Amino acid sequence: MKNRISALLLGTALTFATAGLALAQDKTVKIGALSDQSGLYSDLGGPGSTLAAQMAVEDSGLTAKGWKIDVISGDHQNKPDIGSTIARQWFDVDKVDIIVDVPNSGVALAVNNVVKEKNGVYINSGAATSDLTNAQCTPNTVHWTYDTYMLAHSTGQALVKSGGDTWFFLTADYAFGAALERDTTAVITANGGKVLGSVKHPLNTSDFSSFLLQAQSSKAKIIGLANAGGDTTNSIKQAAEFGIVSGGQKLAALLLFLTDVKAMGLDVAQGLNFTETFYWDMNDQTRTFAKRFGERSKNHAMPSMVQAGVYAGLRHYFKALEALGGNPHDGAKVVEKMKSIPTEDDLFGKGEIQPNGRAIHPAYLFEVKKPSESKGPWDFYKLVATVPADQAFTPLSESKCALLKK
Repeated sequence: MKNRISALLLGTALTFATAGLALAQDKTVKIGALSDQSGLYSDLGGPGSTLAAQMAVEDSGLTAKGWKIDVISGDHQNKPDIGSTIARQWFDVDKVDIIVDVPNSGVALAVNNVVKEKNGVYINSGAATSDLTNAQCTPNTVHWTYDTYMLAHSTGQALVKSGGDTWFFLTADYAFGAALERDTTAVITANGGKVLGSVKHPLNTSDFSSFLLQAQSSKAKIIGLANAGGDTTNSIKQAAEFGIVSGGQKLAALLLFLTDVKAMGLDVAQGLNFTETFYWDMNDQTRTFAKRFGERSKNHAMPSMVQAGVYAGLRHYFKALEALGGNPHDGAKVVEKMKSIPTEDDLFGKGEIQPNGRAIHPAYLFEVKKPSESKGPWDFYKLVATVPADQAFTPLSESKCALLKK
């Protein structure tokens, strides 16, 4: 009887050991690229972000080592309820391991909660709200590319210090706009400036005339555009029609993308100052990637910083899976491993992922070239200043992330 019990216990132990070994050697991954596929953020994310994810899989070399990695895509339509519904289906039905991209901060915050609940992985590249690594941080999320704190402390601070000490905001009426106005206001007041007022506009609006008239009548030196994508390009184009810049006021594009400059043209966009963490023409490595991306992208577009972030974030994710010896299908465990490995890639350079999930890397203050300065169809930027990685993002001492209390 005693020998029989011992044999049963040994068999049970072997079963658990075999199961654990199988789990450690699981080499299947499913990636969900969740984006705005047809609306105002589709050019900066959308199909280009799905392409970036596919390129990250190809360049990882994992499929040649026996891994099976699939990429699927979804359209959140800039609606938090749709985004969270897709995320739930992906985890529950489609067995997705990781969600990437998600431009639109309102959608991102909703998806962030679902990913935590399902213990998946979320590498945010498209949304800007700094709340993802502050009050709403989770052990499952990495905020890769940029955020509202970085935008405010780079573009906003530079403009205040150069004499733009009175501001009026045109703010997109959702989580992103509110966070960007909040973070930029803090920088303005800390540097001795003053906010004279603000007005909120609906997401994806076509008529900015009433909002621009309010900004013009405020007499503020700087009109801060706390919006993005098509809203930014439309507000800048209409500001030109109102003669706002020629009348002595300056526009601050607090978030501007390569695709926005392309949409506006250099005649309209020239002279704008803004901050990004990636530009395709920075060095040989970024140019090589951009050329490959452009050969496969719609209209041969160069990659935006959002699309570059999808690629780089996934490459680091794959490094963590290799270090773990397989996919444990445990999001918090994978993100913990990602944080333990220094980040280094051809697009963003060297950096790290901080305990609150914030990936830090250098940020760059750019100015849009004049038409006479551009040497090609995507040659739009000239570098004004570089902000070191440890200065570009929220200091851990100021982060409200609960993970830092552990």
